[in-house]
Amino acid sequence: MANLNIKSKQENTYDAIVIGSGMSGGWAAKELCEKGLKTLVLERGREVKHVQDYPTTNMMPWEFEHRGNIPEAVKKENPVVSRCYAFREDAQHFFVKDTEHPYVQEKPFDWIRGYQTGGKSLLWARQVQRWSDFDFEGPARDGFAVDWPIRYKDIAPWYSHVEKFIGVSGNRDGKPNLPDGEFLPPFELTAGEQYFKDFLRENYPEREIIVARCAHITGNQEFYAKQGRALCQNRTLCQRGCPFGGYFSSNSSTLPWAAKTGNLSMQHHAVVHSIIYDEDKGKATGVRVIDAQTKETTEYYADVIFVNASALNTNLILLNSTSNRFPNGLGNDSGVLGKYVAFHNYRAGISGEYDGLKEFTTEGRRPTSGYFPRFRNVYKQETDFLRGYAAGFSANRSMINDYSGIGDELEKAMTREKYGPWRVGSHMMGETIPKEESQVSLDPNLKDAWGIPQLKISMDYDANDEAMIKDYLEQMTEMFEAAGFTNIRTRDDKRAPGLDIHEMGGARMGKDPKTSVLNEWNQIHSCPNVYVTDGACMTSTSTQNPSLTYMAFAARAVDHAVKNLG
Repeated sequence: MANLNIKSKQENTYDAIVIGSGMSGGWAAKELCEKGLKTLVLERGREVKHVQDYPTTNMMPWEFEHRGNIPEAVKKENPVVSRCYAFREDAQHFFVKDTEHPYVQEKPFDWIRGYQTGGKSLLWARQVQRWSDFDFEGPARDGFAVDWPIRYKDIAPWYSHVEKFIGVSGNRDGKPNLPDGEFLPPFELTAGEQYFKDFLRENYPEREIIVARCAHITGNQEFYAKQGRALCQNRTLCQRGCPFGGYFSSNSSTLPWAAKTGNLSMQHHAVVHSIIYDEDKGKATGVRVIDAQTKETTEYYADVIFVNASALNTNLILLNSTSNRFPNGLGNDSGVLGKYVAFHNYRAGISGEYDGLKEFTTEGRRPTSGYFPRFRNVYKQETDFLRGYAAGFSANRSMINDYSGIGDELEKAMTREKYGPWRVGSHMMGETIPKEESQVSLDPNLKDAWGIPQLKISMDYDANDEAMIKDYLEQMTEMFEAAGFTNIRTRDDKRAPGLDIHEMGGARMGKDPKTSVLNEWNQIHSCPNVYVTDGACMTSTSTQNPSLTYMAFAARAVDHAVKNLG
């Protein structure tokens, strides 16, 4: 029996283990495998193979039973995920259903999840904006959270490393608060967006609209062909999975690349229960996994472990990884694990119309929009709230469909070109402040289907967020009116936190082990062979879409881990 146990342990031993196959997990796997480490990726969901497991990718609207809509019965059964903009008939199979994976909402929180190969990298909005030192220095300057242990110069080369591989379309805009990167040709602004950009340059020179940078291939075809990927076709059906690999996902890019090395092993339906800590060795030695289908428990072993289960699930795993050394969760000497969680504030928006530019229309599609980089409190504190907001912006003018009349009248109406005004709109992307009371914890009584404690989530908006919403609506209304836009309507949809799908923190990076979980290399201070490089590592949220930063952290941490093995 002893020999069998030794053999079993040997068969389940790898150089590295990565928990999660999504945005950051795929990058960790790629980098580890390329550097020669036999790597096991643990994915709690089903296998989804690139192209062949995108069942709706080429379907026409009339081929969907409900014409793309979600039936009311399904919405009623899934009130949380049904509020997500991408949860529609063409992509619902990539989302976690509410009843299958319950959690405890101590305060309302819409937790949007995707459990399959690639995770939410199949579903993301693909916006990739770099951070700058205005972001990394924010907590120290404004006196919240803790100081980031790194600055822009530490991660800039890794941003470049990631951008070159995934493919990023964008302009070199020369903005210090939104650094330029390694860009493929940009998508164009519409005439309406260009008008507003020019208007701002003349009247609000400190504010600018740029075309948002996005992870879509628009050039350098020969390089991306090596990944089996082609140019973006501007279908804007990305949430279905792209058969061309035109946008970046783990499924189309990093995981196949890792597999080419021969060093990748993947285990699906692998629900991670906890990380195993060996008190004699003073380090983590493996991962305890429950088979999602059979509920059998298996242990896998490795010298280095990357936790990339997505921000809140990573917190859950670390909190559930208890031992005599760590009775309150792995690496939780500081007591801050699960605390100081934050998100992005997407509650507010504005729309309007513009009657000018009648010589222009919009035609076709593009997978991005205009983007307002943050302009509030950048160089100095100028408002009654901390930090600031970025914003999306779009302007479109398309043909009005006229179905009036019958017979010949209807035919003439349908073929008559008729255009309405330009329709303009913006949505807010606000930074929220991490607070101790914003936290996740393990429910002491409720378990999931695998006997793991359910995650209890407690976070909410605060007075800073409310003041920021008020300012966004005031500033946007002022600019819209000054630009000649009419029929202006503002909104605050009062949504619960979560639908931004940018939850961050809980295992934050910091300089001091007494106030943080991770060091400057994303290692757990007191268990340095465990790295966390997904959203859980974030010390603050800034305003930019965070996925690019997670990927850069993952690549940087792998480089550090491999150099320090042995």
